[in-house]
Amino acid sequence: MATKGPVRVAVIGACPVTAAQLGRFASYVRSLSDVGTLARKLPGSSILAVSVHGQTRVQGSIVGLHPVFHARVRGVDVAADRADLLAAMADASIDEESLAVRVACGRLLPAPLSHRPLWGGVSALSPDHCLVWEKERAREMRWWAPPAPEQSLGEGAGKVREVMAAAMAHRAPEEGRLSTDLSGGMDSTSLCFLAARKTPDILTFRTAEADVTNDDALFASHSISALPAAEHMVAPQEDLPSIFTDPGSWASTEEPYPFIRTGAQTRYVARLLAEHGSRRHLAGHGGDELFTSLAGYLHELLLRRPGTAFRHVRGYSALKRWPLAETAAALLRPGTVRSWWQDQATHLTAPPPPLRRPVLGWGLWPLRASPWVTETANDLARTAFLRTAVETPRYAENLGQHQLLLILRSSAFLHRLLREPFARESIHLDMPFFDDRLVEAVLAVRPEERSDPWRYKPLLSEAMRGVLPDMVLGRSTKGEFSEDVRIGMKGNVPALLDVFADSRLAARGLIDADRLRSSLLAPQRNTTILQDIEYLLGCESWLRAVEASTPTHSGEPCVHPSAP
Repeated sequence: MATKGPVRVAVIGACPVTAAQLGRFASYVRSLSDVGTLARKLPGSSILAVSVHGQTRVQGSIVGLHPVFHARVRGVDVAADRADLLAAMADASIDEESLAVRVACGRLLPAPLSHRPLWGGVSALSPDHCLVWEKERAREMRWWAPPAPEQSLGEGAGKVREVMAAAMAHRAPEEGRLSTDLSGGMDSTSLCFLAARKTPDILTFRTAEADVTNDDALFASHSISALPAAEHMVAPQEDLPSIFTDPGSWASTEEPYPFIRTGAQTRYVARLLAEHGSRRHLAGHGGDELFTSLAGYLHELLLRRPGTAFRHVRGYSALKRWPLAETAAALLRPGTVRSWWQDQATHLTAPPPPLRRPVLGWGLWPLRASPWVTETANDLARTAFLRTAVETPRYAENLGQHQLLLILRSSAFLHRLLREPFARESIHLDMPFFDDRLVEAVLAVRPEERSDPWRYKPLLSEAMRGVLPDMVLGRSTKGEFSEDVRIGMKGNVPALLDVFADSRLAARGLIDADRLRSSLLAPQRNTTILQDIEYLLGCESWLRAVEASTPTHSGEPCVHPSAP
């Protein structure tokens, strides 16, 4: 927090700047219209609140890792970082439609519908908008747009490296140790090596895998040998709680927790890191979303450079085995954001589409209801889809840019909930791949160069050349954890059945408990159903917590016209 004359500035989240630096930034603010310029100077990802001559502006991070919610409370518009706090202040009730759409679609529900609060009268601010107060009333105003994708791969890699290096240079906590994931993948390894430049005695952490064919350990071991000053921890499989251990133990009124199957493991890891002195932990979440190739750019490329576009189409078709006819149809008829949501309403209860299909539209995955979802819940979800179709704009004119922002916003909003189990151990969980400046640096690169179908994460690989060992830069595989899921599921089905034996969701008519039980006891051909059950557990646990208690404050302040 900083004050410069009539200007007061506060940041809430991961923003590695000192009060003196923030004060210098604040000195350039003359009115609320200058806040956008200030925001673009801030590293990290945070909520920004600024007061100038009694006028107030509040905004969150550009992909939703630090969201802003608002509601009218006793005649005044109030903003906060948690919807449940506002719901308690406004005495709001549960929004049945918002709950139903989460039950129907699980964690695959994309933005903006996934950001919609579960409380009537509470609204989520779009990540590219800000709130500006005029006396007791606040109005939403768009302040951010994605940069034009004009840089080459080489130019963009240099900027990405510069932004990441600057961010990692100031990530160490004032007290305690800095720790980081070191799974062996390019994402976490990049953060680890950049952070170790300033903090060579960093604490690295990884969990051992259940499947011996998972090659994460090979790459992690090679990376460890290049970090001699660091302390390295590996949690053996026999010490880790299994997948779905204590599935009914999570209790939070903030939002359905989407990672319950690994919840016991996450709490174990957080306790272990705390015992070793960690107070800030760097995690690689968001790296896949930010750097993995998305093919929506092919539409625009086909008009501008058809030869290059056809080569890329052939590459994706061979790699992902896209059917030729469906690929051609998707390229010729991309549709619109509105038509995509309307299609989801029409096909919500249809059989799932083939796994091998081109992903070239305004949505990234089809939404299909699980077999245990009732028709009541499905009808509510369809209504929500059709309303979203009318209200939702595209996130960028370029379909490739839209796809990247869509997956980042959908993922960041979920991954922010991972902070809570670490916060309970006094550890700040930091996810730098969702940083605002880094997202902008990636968006500024031509999509056809950052999304090469023949290379794995080409932009990150180029950016980290000379930083990471060549062996890691050349990695083209990704660790696979279905064996961990299979083992955990086998031993914890009784516990899962016990959670839903007296289901609150069933009592509200949103799921059929008998069909759910049959699905849990049936042989599982793959882990798809377990992903749906995982988020359903989050919804069940959330509803039980809401019905049993009042919300607890996270320690981060609400924002209202008299703040900061």
